[in-house]
Amino acid sequence: MTKRQRIIYLAAAWCLSYPDEELIGRLPLMRAALAEFPGAVQDFDDVLTHLESEPLTAVQASYVQEFDLGRRHALHLSYWTDGDTRRRGEVLGNFKKAYRQSEILVDTRGELPDYLPMVLEYAAVVDLAAGRDLLTRYRASLEMLRFGLLRDSLPHARILQAICATLPGKSPADEQAVMRMAGYGPPTEAVGLDPYDPRLLPVKEA
Repeated sequence: MTKRQRIIYLAAAWCLSYPDEELIGRLPLMRAALAEFPGAVQDFDDVLTHLESEPLTAVQASYVQEFDLGRRHALHLSYWTDGDTRRRGEVLGNFKKAYRQSEILVDTRGELPDYLPMVLEYAAVVDLAAGRDLLTRYRASLEMLRFGLLRDSLPHARILQAICATLPGKSPADEQAVMRMAGYGPPTEAVGLDPYDPRLLPVKEA
């Protein structure tokens, strides 16, 4: 089970990161590793096929469109729970604290410490227990992201499903159940951008 979780987390970290030549070079490795676990490779197959079959410039443009230009598929875990509020700074500090407690220096590469691919890679190669704890703590964020990807028919939704399947308990049936589970309410004390309100999720961004 431990090996399966590490492989799922690392493959998910790579598949949810900005695609570059290094990622394309890793595709055979990912397929070989995931093939050890038939259910896992099925969850990743559509994304891997997309990366294998399309020109790199096309998959990069698609990634930017879906993950960088809007907040519907935000990959920063605390965004879903805290939006752009003052308390988010404390939350980000907790992620940094978790990384500092490991014996290996974690390179954030200029990203905020709650960036999902970074958390997944941390769990896969640095500290499985601590990384899994972070994912469990932000299970609601993972589920909301999964629903957002499902709504827009993006194959990455199955990767989020695979991640959530490694965590305790079943996935909620709908977004309202996620919000009840997490005790969501619109964040307050907004600074800068408008606070995130999960009730706005169904609205398609321009």
